[in-house]
Amino acid sequence: MITQELKDQLVSIVGTRFYLDSNNERYAYSYDATPLYQSMPDAVIVPGTTEEVAQILKLANEYRIPIIPRGSGTNLAGGTVPVEGGIVLHLSRFNQIYEIDRENFTATLGPGVVTSELHQAVEAQGLFYPPDPGSMHISTMGGNMAQCAGGMRGLKYGVTKDYIMGLEYVLPSGEILRCGGKNVKDVAGYDMTRLMVGSEGTLGIITEMTVKLLPLPETKRTLIAYYSNLLDAARTVEKTITSKIIPATMEFMDQATMRVVDDFVKLGLPLEMKSMLLIEQDGTEQEVDRDIEQIAEIARAQGAKIVEVAQTPQEGERLMVARRSALAALSRLRPTTILEDATVPRSKLAEIVEEIERIADKYQLQMCTFGHAGDGNLHPTCMTDERDTEEIKRVEQAFEEIFLAAIRMGGTITGEHGVGMAKMDYLGLKVGEAGLDLMKRLKAAFDPNGIMNPGKMFANSDRRRVVVKQ
Repeated sequence: MITQELKDQLVSIVGTRFYLDSNNERYAYSYDATPLYQSMPDAVIVPGTTEEVAQILKLANEYRIPIIPRGSGTNLAGGTVPVEGGIVLHLSRFNQIYEIDRENFTATLGPGVVTSELHQAVEAQGLFYPPDPGSMHISTMGGNMAQCAGGMRGLKYGVTKDYIMGLEYVLPSGEILRCGGKNVKDVAGYDMTRLMVGSEGTLGIITEMTVKLLPLPETKRTLIAYYSNLLDAARTVEKTITSKIIPATMEFMDQATMRVVDDFVKLGLPLEMKSMLLIEQDGTEQEVDRDIEQIAEIARAQGAKIVEVAQTPQEGERLMVARRSALAALSRLRPTTILEDATVPRSKLAEIVEEIERIADKYQLQMCTFGHAGDGNLHPTCMTDERDTEEIKRVEQAFEEIFLAAIRMGGTITGEHGVGMAKMDYLGLKVGEAGLDLMKRLKAAFDPNGIMNPGKMFANSDRRRVVVKQ
């Protein structure tokens, strides 16, 4: 509860324009892109400087008010739902790219910069920031960092944690700290930068970040292969990589996803096929031509029925856009779309796809699967209706079985979406009780009063699925 006295102090920091607490304003920040989770904050504050963030956190810590940092709210783990009320700290005003350093191959920016805007800015200077989450035209860099977002280029280039070099962050005490920087090598003490990346706003507030850049690849080409079964597609992925070819992307869609995407973007896909791979390679002209030719040979040898190479960059881009539209296409089918990101070693790709199909049949659910085949990072996606409580119960049982199957195969409960609320009950499966205990002690060292994004990551709240409509 925010008293009038505390509200007056908060308004004195940011001004009335950036303190929002009407019912409509609070409702707009009561949910994110994750279905089923909703809870009203007490207020929304939009700070404009690091010093304002520090003053707000110091007051919140004194009054024990929860703080929920937020960008565009595109996460799929319930990571920015204010499940215990408190203050949503909206960081959209930190939306400046402060510097693109062409000598050190770095960019320094605020957490409110939209991911694709960073892509465009650095590519205009011949540089490249590889992480490309599906929400990149909306999501902010702060959110990408908080959830350690991945994307379609993760196989060759890694994920967000591989590109964050330095941070400015604020602790609940109001202390402003810095870690890392532009140094390629820096082993001075614990790696606080790596600890903050993927911490989901549970430790502090990021107010500035320095990211690593690469030279922009000279060119890229796209190949598409269709299969009459799942196993041949999985074998193509495995054989390509064991042949020491690392494509920029290796995306998988099952037949159900192909049908929905084709209806959405009218590509004319061969819908009698059971699966498809969409593969993109980048680099020099010579390297790309050589790799695409070899991948096509591998795909045919592994049983691909149709192998096609995009004739122009525009055609290749059209295919990649179609893949990126998979979630939007699936969300047209029913009122609620729940997407997860169970991940397994590549050698288990066919096994987990078949297991997902078996589980969907067992619980009589409409489920499609697509994702990053090269990473073993799949997105089983269930089309359902949150008003049907009996079906939602079956959905939760099905996803629990999928998580258990992924762990049994040596995988993990989340490859790129984070834990948040959606998977906090399963974190112990991956890290064990001792690992959970150590993580909780680390959080307590940063946040002794537990005000930073409470009810996330650790299953310590009985308010998992609070729905508040006012």
